[in-house]
Amino acid sequence: MPSDGTAQMNEQQILEELLALLEAQDVKIRSEPLGGRGGGLVAMKGQKMFFVDTEAGSAEVATRCAEAIRKLLDIETVYLRPEVREFIENHIDREHV
Repeated sequence: MPSDGTAQMNEQQILEELLALLEAQDVKIRSEPLGGRGGGLVAMKGQKMFFVDTEAGSAEVATRCAEAIRKLLDIETVYLRPEVREFIENHIDREHV
């Protein structure tokens, strides 16, 4: 599908935005093979780290990022691209239904 600059962000682009948002919250990002479950947020020695599971797909890792962001940040207080905000809201809403 040709890109005309107006296409929706794909999962990889959303993932990159979510990882950047975590880094902006002083979360260190580490990539490790973790069995394909997506990774997650941990605190070690006072430092927050987000593990990216290199064996998981972009959608799974992005979902784990969205969960971490909601734990760390009130997304209503920061600017997010509409597609990123929608992704976070959609994935969190599913958890709390």
